[in-house]
Amino acid sequence: MRAVFVQLQVSPGRTYEVADELFEREVASELYSTSGDYDLLMKIYIDEGVDIGKFINDNVANVPGIVRSLTTLTFKAF
Repeated sequence: MRAVFVQLQVSPGRTYEVADELFEREVASELYSTSGDYDLLMKIYIDEGVDIGKFINDNVANVPGIVRSLTTLTFKAF
């Protein structure tokens, strides 16, 4: 499995609503509220061979209230 981090910008006032929806979908291994340009940071484990862009599109990006996402792929844990 590959760890992928996704930062999410959320419409003002909808962070908790978006976090609840992501939690209900059981997509994230970990989900944090953050400061700065993005409101949420999630860690997802995706099986090898799965199209990461399609997975994010089908399971994360379509949550109402998400304005923008930034996906970071990982290569090796130290």
